[in-house]
Amino acid sequence: MRAESVPSLPHLARLESLGQRGIRLGLAAIDAVCERLGRPERRVPSVLVAGTNGKGSTAATLDAIVGAAGLSAGLYTSPHLERVNERIRIRGEDIGDGELDAELREVFAAADLSPAIPLTYFEAMTAAAFTAFVRRSLDLAVLEVGLGGRYDATNVAPAVLSVVTSISLDHVEDLGGTIAAIAFEKAGVFRGGRPALVASRRPEALAVFEDVARQTGATLHRLGEEISIGIEESSVLGTRFSLATPAGRYDLAMPLAGMHQVENAAAAVRAAELLSPLIRIDLAAVARGVASVRWPGRLERFYVRGRTVLVDGCHNADGARALAEFLAESDLEADLVFGAMADKDVETMGRALAPAVGRIRFVRASDSPRAATPEELRRRFAPGRPDACASESLAAALEELLAASAADPIIVAGSLYLVGEARSLLLSGRFG
Repeated sequence: MRAESVPSLPHLARLESLGQRGIRLGLAAIDAVCERLGRPERRVPSVLVAGTNGKGSTAATLDAIVGAAGLSAGLYTSPHLERVNERIRIRGEDIGDGELDAELREVFAAADLSPAIPLTYFEAMTAAAFTAFVRRSLDLAVLEVGLGGRYDATNVAPAVLSVVTSISLDHVEDLGGTIAAIAFEKAGVFRGGRPALVASRRPEALAVFEDVARQTGATLHRLGEEISIGIEESSVLGTRFSLATPAGRYDLAMPLAGMHQVENAAAAVRAAELLSPLIRIDLAAVARGVASVRWPGRLERFYVRGRTVLVDGCHNADGARALAEFLAESDLEADLVFGAMADKDVETMGRALAPAVGRIRFVRASDSPRAATPEELRRRFAPGRPDACASESLAAALEELLAASAADPIIVAGSLYLVGEARSLLLSGRFG
């Protein structure tokens, strides 16, 4: 997630200067800029994917399915792991530096007209995604909601389909401290006369979704009532499963590991079906898309010195529980390198993960002042694990665990900042 600005690309450099503005919930700025840009968000049909966990995986899988059907798709996600270009994917490829700089030039030119509209990083990137998708004349844009839904910048798009994945307590300072309050914010992506697919099975969330669907006139689809899943094989290499939906039965193989990813894939498949008759996607395209999905940093595998190293952005309590369940399902004994932001529910994450792993090493997730120190993590995450240690850096923690005489996998988990750093290190070949 460490962005790289290039001096010869001034608009990318300007984008990086916006990081200090942080998060701003509200549609006024993005709406005004899109009006000046000629409403690009209305010129390519779009799908909005919201949720607490799983929204990125679901969006990426839907994008892969649409591409496998021979259609031109764009994917907009956040945050990025290593380079900002990852946020805008067109026909399966990250946008290039020059093209992104050109889109940002257009966005900033519109924002700078009088009266000037100050944009956040996320608003500028969202507008750049809209203009890039129009310029490429795409058939569909899949937009991952950044935070919440109702007041997220992506919500300016008039989606033809809305998807809400899981609902749990996260970002409570912005979205509310109850499941119902968070569900209400996510349901802000519903559109009248359009389908809204929800994956959560929590009764308090479903009650909110039903109420908002009635008020908006959206057609509610409850994923749990419309599909059935049969698991055939699950391992660190991926999952084979069958899926029955109102439109047919699929035998699918997915490179993403973990049972939680099966639910995300099922949501993407059902979403693809609900896009008919706007776009036609056959059973074979669904299978090809699910098999080819690429979503880095989520139980992603690397092999170093004969050891399996997994990186997983389980940056909240539900993510930690999903990782612990994966370890149990796969019967894996793994060592853990962990780092997180101090404002996360580190205690609940620790209760899920600490009993499920062997050695534990804590590291600072980033140089942000929000990042918990290794000493704080040891106190909050694993008070019952006196063997857990603080390490001076991610590289030092990995070196120590790789040097141990063990064949167990190593998992680098927690903040996506940490996952981005881990990917850079592992791909650099530093560890041989």
